[in-house]
Amino acid sequence: MDPNTITSPPQNLDAEASLLGSLIIDSDSFVKIADFVNADDFYNDQHRAIFSAMRSLHDKRSPIDILTLSEQLKSSGELERVGGASYLTELTNFVPTAAHLEQYAQIVADKSIRRRLIKASQDIAAIGSEEKKSLQELIEEAETRLFEVSQQHVRQDITSLESILGESFDRLDDLHRHKGGIRGIPTGLKNLDKMLAGLQRSDLDIIAARTSMGKTALMLNIALDIAIKANQGAVLIFSLETSKEQLVDRLLAAEAGVDAWSLRTGEGLSDEDFERISAAM
Repeated sequence: MDPNTITSPPQNLDAEASLLGSLIIDSDSFVKIADFVNADDFYNDQHRAIFSAMRSLHDKRSPIDILTLSEQLKSSGELERVGGASYLTELTNFVPTAAHLEQYAQIVADKSIRRRLIKASQDIAAIGSEEKKSLQELIEEAETRLFEVSQQHVRQDITSLESILGESFDRLDDLHRHKGGIRGIPTGLKNLDKMLAGLQRSDLDIIAARTSMGKTALMLNIALDIAIKANQGAVLIFSLETSKEQLVDRLLAAEAGVDAWSLRTGEGLSDEDFERISAAM
């Protein structure tokens, strides 16, 4: 490669334009990409300003179209800088439909992360030249730079109360119409669900008790119920003292309805028990 060749950072301006055009065509789709794409992910300054205006409209629960977007950009003094209403119209010509919006968003986010990785690598190269710091300090700083990159694409921006109220009303309205339901993820234990209203995504729930009081058994029963009966998908378990084999044995015993000690030792298991274990697996 010619050392004098100037290479531009990772980018895809067509994907950026296609994403913006898709959002103008179908503004209701903004919620699909709001969690993993931010204005800073756009390489083009114009696109960054347009997406920022779109997010402002979305937060106000206003429709996103050429008219509302033009007014939002005009109020912030950026309409002419982004190319005026004519450029907003031009964006809709990039895509016939919004069907592939999430794919465009993923490309934009991917290119943004790659640019951040390049910047982080440059920072790490500079850190490595600092002779006054110990090797451990340099490693920790390098790890911090990389960790920041991994976290930036899942970060949440500051959110106004106004933007949350609408979502809260919708949630409360749904609870009102479905009386008897719970707000969070059910544990399978009715009394516990009644106290907690289910497991909430924003909460940290701690099961505390003395040794051998059944903490792990309770946790496994809740995890099993969430994964299978509540249909919540995968459940991840971190264990510092119980091996994965023991955890599996406990789960199988609970699901199959066989004695855990018999399953662990192999003693007293009947053919019927093995059929239930096979079904549980």
